[in-house]
Amino acid sequence: MGDLEQLIADELAQPVDPRAVDAAAAIAAGYPGARAVLFYGSCLRTGAIDGQMLDFYLIVRDYREAYGKRWLAWANLLIPPNVFPFERNGVAAKYAVLSEADFMRLTGPEASTVSVWARFAQPARLVWAADDAARDASVQAVARAPATLLSLAPVKGDLLERWRAGFTLTYSAELRAERGDRPGAIVDWDPARYERIGSAITPMPLYSAARWRSLRRMGKLMTLVRLAKASLTFAGGVDYLAWKINRHAGAGIVVKPWQRRHPLLGAIILLPRLLRKGAVR
Repeated sequence: MGDLEQLIADELAQPVDPRAVDAAAAIAAGYPGARAVLFYGSCLRTGAIDGQMLDFYLIVRDYREAYGKRWLAWANLLIPPNVFPFERNGVAAKYAVLSEADFMRLTGPEASTVSVWARFAQPARLVWAADDAARDASVQAVARAPATLLSLAPVKGDLLERWRAGFTLTYSAELRAERGDRPGAIVDWDPARYERIGSAITPMPLYSAARWRSLRRMGKLMTLVRLAKASLTFAGGVDYLAWKINRHAGAGIVVKPWQRRHPLLGAIILLPRLLRKGAVR
């Protein structure tokens, strides 16, 4: 195991709130062929659980094996990931489902969108694994993400400036509700971590303005496509979307009853207003 993979393995193994571990095990128990569950996002950084929605990725061996419904397997294969809500013992969460093959592919520079590698360039925890092979595969996939970000970041400034520039570009490549200072805040939360991880990476310079134009076009399109798909799998998804945008952007969105009955139509009508107000970018 190389230096980077060892650092990632050590980071993934750090303990978290037992309630997050319990939720992860319960999520994995619902899927034949579950291989790993990873915990990431703002709740991991802050340690907040109460009143929050935790973020997990569930890694499975194969989509057909994981789902009882064939259409869900096809949806996950064609437009990964599928996203579902979860609640247990007062802990609310959402989890995204990826196969081991897709997880490895989407953390690398060959991915056509930034969504997976941008998230796993940040801290994560491996809170459940089926066996040692699943654990090793998760470490290998996660270790690709920070290397991808630094490779695609502009080659200028010191190491922390490259991290900040890379995250800024990823935020521009998705429809996001967070404030404009969020990319820098991610690095500033634990700069020593980014120095440590970054020092173990010898990035292959892959930055190009044309590549980022392509990533922005595809990323914003896929955000809308995934929103449409989530309206079929995520009960209460429109309420979660409104909560997150209000939390990060202070947009004052109030979900109307008809939007809960027709979440996809409601989101399509709402999006232009949010763009004009700058609530999503």
